[in-house]
This record gives sequence, structure tokens and C-alpha cells, in this order.
Amino acid sequence: MPLAETEWDLVTIWVREYLLDTTDPHTQLAQYGFPEEFVGALPLTSVSAENARALVQASRKDIERQLKLVEAVTAIDRLAVLPEIAKAREFLERLREDRRTHASQDNFRTCVLKNGTEVFIDRQDLRETLRQFVADPEKSVLLVDGDPGSGRSYTYNLIRHIGQHSGFRPARVTLSRTATAEKVIRRLAEFVADPRAGVSPLNPTELNDLLPSIDDAVHWVVGRATAFEERFWLVLDECDKLDPSSDVWDFIGQFALAIYEHAAVRGDQAPRLVLLGYGPAMRQLPYDLRGSMCWDTARIAEPADLRHFFDQYFHESPPKILGTGKPEESSIAELVDVAVEEVLRAAQADGNGNGGESYMRKVCTAAEGAIRVYRSL
Repeated sequence: MPLAETEWDLVTIWVREYLLDTTDPHTQLAQYGFPEEFVGALPLTSVSAENARALVQASRKDIERQLKLVEAVTAIDRLAVLPEIAKAREFLERLREDRRTHASQDNFRTCVLKNGTEVFIDRQDLRETLRQFVADPEKSVLLVDGDPGSGRSYTYNLIRHIGQHSGFRPARVTLSRTATAEKVIRRLAEFVADPRAGVSPLNPTELNDLLPSIDDAVHWVVGRATAFEERFWLVLDECDKLDPSSDVWDFIGQFALAIYEHAAVRGDQAPRLVLLGYGPAMRQLPYDLRGSMCWDTARIAEPADLRHFFDQYFHESPPKILGTGKPEESSIAELVDVAVEEVLRAAQADGNGNGGESYMRKVCTAAEGAIRVYRSL
């Protein structure tokens, strides 16, 4: 399974203290088998902390580079005699398992995310739309529509999962009726700013003419995101919550156009824009974007969707109660029937005490509970 952010922080510490604590980082990395072209592209300096961050950031782009980095870490003699080596070797085994999973499974079709504890039910059209969106460098904006409570924001869960395997990082800003362009820009600036330098001051309201100042800030954010080693997907969630007169609508149009323009120069390194809760009846995006947009419409999961979900899950991860051999189709069908019935019963129960959760969220919560039960049997 992928490493968490805190675990990558630990890898960075090991790299800094045991691998790149040297006055000649290029030679050191070459000795540990890193390709000459890869090392040559790193912005290495005389500061080990900066070199460690640069190496880890560049290595996180894909699973093969991640494996190469952690393999090098576990081969360091100075670390091998310390207790931390056990943790490093654990990370290596997890990444190897992640590579096997990545090679054997279609990540766009995954039904259980986050270490087997978070479900993503159905959305077959979305899965194929995302596959096309990732593969086509000419596409720069993904819009997801649907009724309230249908799982539009839920889309972000699958995007995060795919990002781990496809080499991009999503950053989400959730909108509200009181959102302003300035607030949204500041939040996005926090995501794309260099953490070593802090967030550059942005005050688009200082100029008398608001829209050109927003345009300047938009290009700053997109330029910063494009300059990063990692690829960004910038997500604006709950667009339908915006006030009709909000200046965020103007910002969204300029933001989408700026990403489109940067993509013409920087290609796939430019960020992508994802708009959740953005329907065809809302403010139209600039005409130039008409060929670079992908659409998806979310809908509430129905019993047939749940049946498909559990059928896939039980085939991919048969519970121990089915034995060690290949389970019979009739046995899986019985488990599917029971699981679907229990999830529907839980989701349709009285909503009191559920904090006003939507039906779709209750379905997901019940499905996750069912999976925990079957994994324990």
C-alpha cells in the first residue's frame, strides 16, 4: 500500500541524515545506482536537507522511482545497524506489494480504497471518464454534475486513489455561499507555494480594477502549480453552493482558461481543473475550452449498483469463510444477497442521530461496515 505523508517525511529524514550527508551528492547517488539522467535533473546543492527533499519529491512521481529510493535507503550501512532499518524494510515491502497491485489491477476499477477500509460504489461512467481524462493531455477541465447528495464530492475519493498510481496530487478547496475569489485564490496559493519560502503575499483586491487583478493572481497560481515537480489537479468542490452574484464565477472562468493556456506550453505538466457540482445550467466556461472539457453526472447508488459492487469485492477478496480454494459462484451470490440486503436496510433506516447524512453517505458507511464484518469472519 502507498506510504502516507508522515511516512514520506520519515524517508526524507533518513535520506538527509544517512544518504545525502555528503559534500558530493551526485557521486553518492550514482554509487547507489540512481540513473545519471535522473541525478543530473535534480537541483542538488550543498545543503543536505534541500537535497533530500528534492530527491524524495522527484522519486514520488511513480512507483518504480519510489521503490528505487527506498531500496537505496535500506542498503545504507549506517542505517542498517539502527532500529529504524526495520521500519525502512517494512516500507520497502509495502511498496513492492503496491507495485504488484498496481500491475495486476485496474486502478480505475478499484472498489475498495484506503487500505481496504473505504468503499467507492459503482460510478462506472466516471471511472471511464477519468481514464480518458488522465490519458488525454488535451483535456484540462473535468466537470461533475448531479443532484445534491448523489455523490459529487465523493468523486474526490476516487481521484485521490487514482492520483497515487498515476503520478498527480489533487488539492481541494470546498466552496460556500460566502466564498470570494480572493479567499479561493489564497487557499490555492497555500497548496502550490514552496513550503520552504512560505506563501507569497496575494492581495488581488489592492487594484482598483478587480478582474485584471484576479487574472494576475490566477496566472501566478497556475504558474506555480506548473513549476512543481509533481503534477497538480486543483479541485473546486460544491460549486452549486456559490451565490449567483459571487465573483468566484469570474475566477473559475479565468482559472480554467489560464490552465488551458499553460497546457499549450507545458503540456501534461500543467495542472488540471476539477469542478464538482458544476452543472450545464451554471455560468458557462470560456468558449476556447469547449474541446478540453470532460463531463460526468453523479447519481445515487441503486440496488443493482450495490450488487455489482459486492460481487466484484467478493470475487477479488473472498472472505475466509468461503475456504482457501476458488469459491463457488453460488456461495458468492449468497453473500452478495445478504450484504446488499443489510446495507439497504441500514441506509434506509431512520436518519435520526446520523447528523443529517445524505442517503449516499449512509450507503457507503453501511457498505464499509459490512466489509469489516466479512473480513473478520
